[in-house]
Amino acid sequence: MPPPKRKCPSDMTRGTKAAALIKTGPENNSPRPFVKWVGGKRQLMDVLQNAAPKKYGRYFEPFVGGGAFLFAEQPSNAAISDINAELINTYAVIKEDVNALLRSLRTHKNEAEYFYDIRSRDLAKMSPVQRASRFIYLNKTCFNGLYRENSRGQFNAPFGRYEKPNIVDKENLLSVSHYLSTRQIDILCRPYQAVLNEAKAGDFIYFDPPYVPLSMTANFTSYTGNGFGALDQRELASMFAELSRKNVYVMLSNSNTPFIHEIYKKFKIQLVEAKRAINCKGNKRGKEPNEVLILGY
Repeated sequence: MPPPKRKCPSDMTRGTKAAALIKTGPENNSPRPFVKWVGGKRQLMDVLQNAAPKKYGRYFEPFVGGGAFLFAEQPSNAAISDINAELINTYAVIKEDVNALLRSLRTHKNEAEYFYDIRSRDLAKMSPVQRASRFIYLNKTCFNGLYRENSRGQFNAPFGRYEKPNIVDKENLLSVSHYLSTRQIDILCRPYQAVLNEAKAGDFIYFDPPYVPLSMTANFTSYTGNGFGALDQRELASMFAELSRKNVYVMLSNSNTPFIHEIYKKFKIQLVEAKRAINCKGNKRGKEPNEVLILGY
């Protein structure tokens, strides 16, 4: 029998520090993404930061993924969220118990048999630290760093056969933990729609949803078993417009397709060049205006 579906609790961990009305800016030993994530934004930081408002209230990132933009901006008051329960659990563990996580990560082996054993473990029988350790280990050692779930919510990417994967990235995990625990950062497992009732005029939301496929054969837009189809994209576009009308700063990334241009035609659309490494065919890993950045302000 398949393992039970993991529920996505409404609240994983809440920040406790005082709020600030402007972003704090980068610090020494700045944190960076601790996992490789489909559609990661590290290479686009200059574009994103140049487009972001210079001052804002609370920061929201409802599809946080690897958190590249979060770690670049380092807002002092933020709510980050995702529906991927294992990802959000890992953020929470890094914030609250990073030393236990590091101890667990040191026990892993870069071996195929061991990898498939860890991949098959019953999450319901694992502690939050064990789940976070498994999540990072699988991400570092699976093929192409591709986080992928089947329709039953089970991780199913194959072993990557890398010689020296960086399973224990101690300095960065400590840096991420320090940032998350010394700012008012809420870490939440919930659908993106929750920000509609929380964001106020002057707040800033960055949406980085699963992308619309550039071709009919593209298959990397479903990073949970639930998928994210055309109706979901239209619903998100409607919410984007509503937030903009409320004078919330809203910014969104997606693929450069006629569909996206049509549903966001009332807003400023900037073409973006991005090199995407997660492609099984090396000759399709190119630099071209294959993404867009959409601004609601």
